Amino acid sequence: MPVYAYKGVTAAGKSTRGQVSAENLRAARLKMRDDGIFLTDIAESAAGAAAVAPDSEAESRFSFNVPIHLGRRIPQLARAVATRQLATLTGAGIPLVEAMGALVEQIEHPYLKAVMAQVRDRVNEGSSLADALHDSGEFDTLFVSMIRAGEASGTLEPVLMRIADYLEEQVRLSGKISSILMYPAFMLAFTALVVVVLVTFVLPQITSLLQDLDQDLPFYTEWVIGGSAFVREWWWALLGLLAAGVIALRAFIRTEGGRAAWDRLALQLPVVGSIVRVVAIARFSRTLATLLSAGVGIVQSLDIARFVANNKVLSEVIDGARTAIVEGAPLARPLRASGEFPPMVTTMVEVGERSGELEAMLDKVANTYDEQVEATVTKLTSLIEPLLILVMVGIVLVIILATLMPLLQVTNALA
Repeated sequence: MPVYAYKGVTAAGKSTRGQVSAENLRAARLKMRDDGIFLTDIAESAAGAAAVAPDSEAESRFSFNVPIHLGRRIPQLARAVATRQLATLTGAGIPLVEAMGALVEQIEHPYLKAVMAQVRDRVNEGSSLADALHDSGEFDTLFVSMIRAGEASGTLEPVLMRIADYLEEQVRLSGKISSILMYPAFMLAFTALVVVVLVTFVLPQITSLLQDLDQDLPFYTEWVIGGSAFVREWWWALLGLLAAGVIALRAFIRTEGGRAAWDRLALQLPVVGSIVRVVAIARFSRTLATLLSAGVGIVQSLDIARFVANNKVLSEVIDGARTAIVEGAPLARPLRASGEFPPMVTTMVEVGERSGELEAMLDKVANTYDEQVEATVTKLTSLIEPLLILVMVGIVLVIILATLMPLLQVTNALA
C-alpha cells in the first residue's frame, strides 16, 4: 500500500507532519480529513511503507486530534489579503490550481492556510472554485456568489479584486469606528473602576467614623451609606440579575418577533437610530453594487444584500423590493414607498436605473454614507467624552460631599 508524506494544520491551529498509508491520494486526503488534519501539502513517499518512521507512526497512532470549533474565526483582513493575492496571481496568467498552491504558501494565518489548502485540493480534483469555497463552510454567500459569477463570465481576476476592495473597505470602516470609540470606552471603564474603589474601600472607613460620632446624618449621606452597604452585600445578586437580563435579552432577540422589535427600536432611537440606519444602508448599497458589478443578477443580489444589512426592518423592505422587481417594478419604487430609505438614496437609485449606472450610484451612496457615519460618530464621541468626565466628577463629588459635610459640621460644632 502506498505511503504518503504530509504537512498540515490541526483544528486547533498547530502545525503537524507525518506519513499515512492509503490506497491512493484521494483516500489519504479523506483519511487525514477524518483525523481532523487540514492538509497543506501531501505527496507519495519515495521510501514506501517500510520507511515510515517509528515516531511518525506513534504520532499517527496516539495523536489526539479532536476537531475544535472554538476560536476558528478567520479575520476579515486576512481574507482580504488572501483574495487580493489570488487576484494578482490569476491576473498574471497563472493557472488556478498553481495560483492556489502559491497562495497557500503565502498565507500566514494557520486556519485560513488549512482551509485554502482544502479548497486547492478540491479545485485540483475538478471542482469549481466557487463550489470548493462553499463546501469549506468558511465563506459567506456574498463571497461565493461573486466568485461563481466571475467564473461563469470569465472575469475572475477583476471580481477577486472587487471582493478584496469590498473587504478592505469594511475593515477600514470598522477600524475607524473602533478607534473613535476606544477613548470613551476607556473613560467609562475608568469611571466604573473609581466608583467601585470608593464604594468598596473608601466609604466603609468613612461610614464607621460617622457612625462613631453618634450624630444625626443628612438624608443624602444616609442614602449614600445605605447604597454603598447594599452594593457591598448584594453585589453577587446584582451581577446575577445583570447576567440573567443579558441572557434573556439575547434569547428574545434570537426570536423572529424579538429581532424585528429590537431592530425597529434601534432605528427609532435618537441619534443612535440615524447611525444604525446609515450603517445598514451603506452596507446594503456597497454589497449590492459589488454583486451587480460582478455580474450577479439583481434578484439574487438583493436576496444576498438583505442579509448584509443586518436589520430585520430594512431586510423586509429589501425582500419586498425583490418581489416587486420580479413582478416588473423598478427598484427605487418599493424603497421609496417603504419610508425606511432616505430620499437621497431612492433618488440616486432611480437615476442609476434610468441611466444604466446603478452600480456607480450605489457606490456613491455607500461612500457618502460611510463618510457620514465617521463624521457623526466623531461628533458624538466629542460630546460623550466631556459628558463622561462630568459624570465621573459628579459621582465622586456627591460621595465626597455626602461623607465630608457631616464631618465638617461636627468640626464646626466643636470649634
